[in-house]
Amino acid sequence: MTRRATLRRGLGAAIAVALVCGLTIVSRPLGQTTEPPPAAPSQGRPLGAVPPATPSTTSTDRSRTDQVTGLLKARAQALVGRDEPAFLATLDPGADPEFVTRQRGLFANLAGVPLDVWEYAVTPEDVLDVSALPRDAGTEELWAPAVDLRYALRGADLTPTSRTMGYLFARTGGRWYLRSDTALDGLGRRTWRGPWDFAPCVVSTTANGIVLAHPGNEAMARRLVQELDSSVAAVRDLWGDAWSQRVALLVPDTADEMRALVGAGFPVESVVAVAVADRVDSARHTVAGQRVVLNPSGAKALSAASLRVVLRHEILHVAARAETVDGSPMWLLEGFADYVGYRRSGISLRQGAPDLVTAVRKAGAPRALPEDKDFRTQGHDLDLAYQQAWSVSRFIAERHGEDRLVALYRKLAGAGAVSAVETDALLREVLGWDRAGLVAAWRQYLLDTVG
Repeated sequence: MTRRATLRRGLGAAIAVALVCGLTIVSRPLGQTTEPPPAAPSQGRPLGAVPPATPSTTSTDRSRTDQVTGLLKARAQALVGRDEPAFLATLDPGADPEFVTRQRGLFANLAGVPLDVWEYAVTPEDVLDVSALPRDAGTEELWAPAVDLRYALRGADLTPTSRTMGYLFARTGGRWYLRSDTALDGLGRRTWRGPWDFAPCVVSTTANGIVLAHPGNEAMARRLVQELDSSVAAVRDLWGDAWSQRVALLVPDTADEMRALVGAGFPVESVVAVAVADRVDSARHTVAGQRVVLNPSGAKALSAASLRVVLRHEILHVAARAETVDGSPMWLLEGFADYVGYRRSGISLRQGAPDLVTAVRKAGAPRALPEDKDFRTQGHDLDLAYQQAWSVSRFIAERHGEDRLVALYRKLAGAGAVSAVETDALLREVLGWDRAGLVAAWRQYLLDTVG
């Protein structure tokens, strides 16, 4: 893989949230709301009919829920208050020693992480059947309710985000303890792993965010610190200031850690950076848990100029996420992000899009905008799709001005998956062209510029 291709794939990696949808982590596609669907309308019942009785919550159920909730509250308070004995006291005395060792590591690794919120929420109505799990003679009961970790990184998260924790609890000697965070894996409830599950965390803060890395990555962290605030300013200069203007940059140590942060099915080897989010509600224009995760090997190889392009591209996705609805055309989403990344870099279209230049000179200008499927390919075809998309946004900005380009993004990306007729109408509203007119003008631009 060439360095050029590596950078290109990194710039394109912000579609990762769409690619990891459907996995067991809680990352969501661009624009997808997490609000539940409306309830089905009541069908009513005949006059005088009696509905079936619903089981009432027993005092035993309430007591168990209260005790486990209290246990998790004590766990959270001990972690935030840096009280290791109190933290370890929440673990089952009969727990696997490896689990206890990992929990000691988790406590130590979080020491340098600035937290505004760290708390747990129990949903006792969502319980797994754990009757088949082994238990020792001292275990009186096992229980596996749904548990969510709610946390917020100080300097990055304006609102807490949440992640699923696959916790198994055990009652021993009349008290409830945390028994395991892996025993439920086979039942489909896995514990989310954060950077602190892998190694000690070293956090650097800036005016506009934080950089979270591990010991040994200090040099990369310093490079990111130097670029973070100026990259946020560059995005704000074009996009505006109606977003948090806070960014969390994560630098994992390994590909396995990166997969844990962005999704097990994501091809982390082929990207240098990826922007992800836990929850997106485009109707309310809210986003939670946004992170920019850098490839531990690929990002280190980038020049200063290339790293700047990558960061500005990804941070644009952070800024625009709340106004980007799922199904929006990728040629606009990624082309606009590339435009922001390369803006005022001094890199010309010929320099930044060599595959496109070669294609135009050999076979003429493209006859259509790149399709969404083109952004799911690999190698040369993926590079070409991104270069075409960038050239479209660059052309629109040069012909109509940056304000019109931003307006087009807000209008078209805010509409999501619309019909071809509706797309043409939106294009005409902003640019005065439908797709055919846009393609014709763009083709001539390419022939005049690089042909």
